[in-house]
Amino acid sequence: MPAIIQQPACQSPDYIIDQVIRIVSNRPTPSVSRIRRARTTDLDGLVVLENATFRGDRMRAPQIQRHIASDRAIVLVATRDDHIVASALVFLRRNSAIARLYSIAVVQDARGTGIGRQLLVAAEQHAHQRGAHAMRLEVRSDNKAARSLYEAHGYRRIAILPDYYEDRCEGLRYERALTSGVTVRGT
Repeated sequence: MPAIIQQPACQSPDYIIDQVIRIVSNRPTPSVSRIRRARTTDLDGLVVLENATFRGDRMRAPQIQRHIASDRAIVLVATRDDHIVASALVFLRRNSAIARLYSIAVVQDARGTGIGRQLLVAAEQHAHQRGAHAMRLEVRSDNKAARSLYEAHGYRRIAILPDYYEDRCEGLRYERALTSGVTVRGT
């Protein structure tokens, strides 16, 4: 018999989607204690996460450390039991209202639990608070899970980037307005 999910009155429609994903994937609700700005003491954990998550195009410790200290970058971490289980990196350019989501990284055992979506929302909120009106990102064309996340969250593909990644994989550029009334390019 299929599970019946009742949506609490105070929850968004995303609540139902998260519950369906948990039932279908048979994964527990993530016990993320919080999403917060990264600190320099997070550097080792961020390097481990970077190396475990990405096959190529990895950042090294000095780059990550520079981004944590930069006023033009937002580095967020999601923690579970005081361990980093996911991160997001957003770049803010001077004289531009478009922020760039550089990466979202999630440890293998936390994938499919909604942490990536939570980080995406937090990254957008932080970028908007810093004056961004839109967010852009690039994603590998073969990363169906990430593409689905971004598309479900309202991102539109605006460019195809041949040989974009280190291994010559095609990249796709997406964009989403962070404020109403802002026009962004379409496909």
